[in-house]
Amino acid sequence: MTTTPAPGPTHEATMIGISDLSLATGHHVLDLAQLAQANGTDPAKYRVGLGQDEMSVLAPDEDVVTLAASAALPLVQRHGTDRIRTLLVATESGVDQSKSVGVWVHRLLGLPSSVRTVELKQACYAGTAGLQAALGIVARDPRQQVLVVAADVARYDVDTAAEPTQGAGAVAMLVEADPALLAIDPVSGVHTADVDDFWRPNDHASAVVDGRLSVSAYLDALTGAWDDYRAQGGHGIEEFARFCYHQPFTRMATKAHRKLAQHTGAALDEALLEPTTRYNRRLGNSYTASLWAALASLLDDPTDLTGERIGLFSYGSGAVGELVTGVVRDGYRDHLRAEDNLRVLDERKPVDLATYRALHAAAGARGSEDHDVPVATSAPFRFAGVRNLARRYEGVAGA
Repeated sequence: MTTTPAPGPTHEATMIGISDLSLATGHHVLDLAQLAQANGTDPAKYRVGLGQDEMSVLAPDEDVVTLAASAALPLVQRHGTDRIRTLLVATESGVDQSKSVGVWVHRLLGLPSSVRTVELKQACYAGTAGLQAALGIVARDPRQQVLVVAADVARYDVDTAAEPTQGAGAVAMLVEADPALLAIDPVSGVHTADVDDFWRPNDHASAVVDGRLSVSAYLDALTGAWDDYRAQGGHGIEEFARFCYHQPFTRMATKAHRKLAQHTGAALDEALLEPTTRYNRRLGNSYTASLWAALASLLDDPTDLTGERIGLFSYGSGAVGELVTGVVRDGYRDHLRAEDNLRVLDERKPVDLATYRALHAAAGARGSEDHDVPVATSAPFRFAGVRNLARRYEGVAGA
């Protein structure tokens, strides 16, 4: 006796990419003019030299888990959970040496138990690794959706050169077949090298940074990734309408664009970078989320990009770089969240320098001993404290 197998996934070439993007950030914001005044620094050093105006600051009951869950919630509300089979959370701000940030996010979002959940880490690059994994999963079974969340908190010691490049943010992406926003091309370019430009030892609350080396390692990874992309059969430079770059500070995008122009011999218009920097100028550095905040900012711009090819360069110190490319889909503007993304930034509560410094010190001193954390955030989810060495998270009533 023979049986007919149940219908399974098809393996024909399928367009796969990003159908939805959502942004989240911290409860507070610090105007960098205040930091400049306290440091005796010309504010133009931050606004022009770094390309930064503000930085997000977390409330005491916020962390990378609450950021990731808050970014992903609107996607779950819009699309449901029936087709989501995987949740990938990329971060270098993990809160446990073993347990994935994603498992807490999974519960807070009310995802089914049949959703696999993993945390990925490689400095600021891991969001792109999550996207690549998602593309492969959907290629195997185009019926599935993958939820990819890049979330981080950039923290440095006070009174250091890196202090104005702090920040916090998360971007959630829904990856599926026949995407609504951006179809990802199958070819990408990769560059990996062992470089000690930025790292955070297990016993450090703040990162260790060699700023000069980090810039040069970034640019080396960019040119290396471009060369690999072309060697893999990627498109010529003239076929790209726009580029988005990882932005530890937005001026870095300008440096990268100039380097790529020099490396390829192309005349690349720096003015076209400005729409990619608007969100990151206000968020500060959000590590893994930075590149995807740049993409959200570009797509949310009023300029119609239908049918245009976008280059996306991801960099993570240590170091891994990858150039991913994609084509903007017809009708993409119907699926954007421009008003919501701006609201997230506009509704942050301003803090003065003294309050910011107090929040910074308290976050650095927080340990794993049992404690409760009072409600402060207005985000959908919060960190409630620690019980028996286990972190506790909950929804915020009325958020």
